[in-house]
Amino acid sequence: MSDDLNFSACVEAIESSYEFMLAYAAQGRDKEGVSGDGPSIRGFLISLSTALGALDGALKAEIAVGTRENIAQLNTFAAVLGDDAGRARAAIDLALSVPSISSQLVDNLNASIHLRALLTSLFLMDEAVQAR
Repeated sequence: MSDDLNFSACVEAIESSYEFMLAYAAQGRDKEGVSGDGPSIRGFLISLSTALGALDGALKAEIAVGTRENIAQLNTFAAVLGDDAGRARAAIDLALSVPSISSQLVDNLNASIHLRALLTSLFLMDEAVQAR
């Protein structure tokens, strides 16, 4: 993934990563699985961090393509979503800095108000963009 992700690709990457995180947290792992032990939590967190890094540019491009009827409101809320994404990305990157990611760490990450605010804001924005 890179900064050239479009908005819907960012939403998909964020949503699929979060779904994997929920499943991983329920596994009760003390440390990350070894290679070949299924999908990697680290890989999903990297994908999530990358999507969060691309989100602002992708959203600006999405807003620019649409109609002008609610552009002021979309831009105002895009700034809120950008703040949420920055805070959530800081939490994700903190988890990535740990040598072995446990289920408990991911459970705490899932419960983080920063990640929850991001998801709520992201889904609100996605619906608003789709409704145009």
